[in-house]
Amino acid sequence: MTPLSRPEKFLWCFVAALLVLAVALPGTPQDPDYHRFADARTLLGVPRAMDVLSNIFFLALGGIGLVCHFAGRLDYPNAAMRTSGLVFFLGFVLTAIGSAYYHMDPNDRGLAWDRMGMVVAFAGVLGLVAAHRVSVRAANILLPVALAGGVLSVAWFAATHSITPYAVLQFGGIGLVAGASWLPTHGKGPNWAALIAAYALAKVLEMEDAEVLHLTQGLVSGRTLKHVFAALAVLAVLLPLARRRSPALHP
Repeated sequence: MTPLSRPEKFLWCFVAALLVLAVALPGTPQDPDYHRFADARTLLGVPRAMDVLSNIFFLALGGIGLVCHFAGRLDYPNAAMRTSGLVFFLGFVLTAIGSAYYHMDPNDRGLAWDRMGMVVAFAGVLGLVAAHRVSVRAANILLPVALAGGVLSVAWFAATHSITPYAVLQFGGIGLVAGASWLPTHGKGPNWAALIAAYALAKVLEMEDAEVLHLTQGLVSGRTLKHVFAALAVLAVLLPLARRRSPALHP
């Protein structure tokens, strides 16, 4: 067996630290205020309509990603990135469904379904960064580990109402992406700076839900815009990997 490279050692040490934190840190209950959204307007019979309908961006962009994936329009440098890309795009489609369900009747049960789609997309992100910046071998292991860990963290939340494992996965995972994005590349891959920026902006908009609604004079809330900018993370993967058509030959 080939010895672990330095990037692989960095990756597995980081993952081990996250697993320890997820188990060792005390449980943190979900804040009930998380379910109180600034924009509660009902449109066409849909409660909290703007927050519900804005999930169309997850569905549309995730769907475009899947179409491009199966149509062979994405130039993956290796099979591990191809598998991770499929999981990533599928996760956005699942997020659209779970998030729309949750925002129609916000509660912990619905939030668990919302997060289930998100952890699928996030596992895809971790597989992509491993395949692009660490090694194919690392990606082939990290993708199923992240997928299983994400599902277990949501199941733990559903059973205990503690967000600790999920929070460790989310914030520790984005830290891993940020750290690994400084490593050398293995062929073409996602625009990691754009993906991290979309994630960070989405989190800020989520936290400033009511303030954004106030600043836009009731037009749109932070939560609604969060869905838009989080969905745009798909483009950070889709555009760099899109196959470039060869220029037409002229006689």
